[in-house]
Amino acid sequence: MRDFTAQRAADTADEIWLVEHPPVFTLGLNGKKEHLLSPGAIPVVETDRGGQVTYHGPGQLIVYLLIDIKRQNIGPRQLVSILENAMIQTLAQYGLKAQAKADAPGVYINNEKIGSIGLRIKKGCSYHGLSLNNHMDLTPFQAINPCGYPGLKITQLFEQGIDVSLQALALPVVSSLLQDLST
Repeated sequence: MRDFTAQRAADTADEIWLVEHPPVFTLGLNGKKEHLLSPGAIPVVETDRGGQVTYHGPGQLIVYLLIDIKRQNIGPRQLVSILENAMIQTLAQYGLKAQAKADAPGVYINNEKIGSIGLRIKKGCSYHGLSLNNHMDLTPFQAINPCGYPGLKITQLFEQGIDVSLQALALPVVSSLLQDLST
């Protein structure tokens, strides 16, 4: 992502990357190591995205948004809202009522976090993006203060009674992103 963004030209097409990570804790630029309570054997990677610490692992949808926000004529806060809305609209398609919180970026169902956002803007271009918990082992979240919040409860679609593949889950997320970015 960093290389792609560093090598971009004014006419480089924007890209959306869909990935699934092996178990890893990532510590953002503002990350404080005291929020890593007991990472054990799971690697900790310091990254250049915003935010604190989170966990990524199998069964979690990761969407990296590599876009020229200047060309899109949007600012960082608007981009965060677009990412949150993509998750909220997707969850609504599965009958789940989710919301964003102004003081804690991400998406929540009944005060339990289901989706996170971490971005980096460099030379007017974004990279990193969102993670949406689908059907995964949530135990590693107990080894950290997710997003720097002690006691923050984490949930996933599977715990909400939704059993969907990552591929099927990705479709409405990407569709929403494309719709919001094309307006």
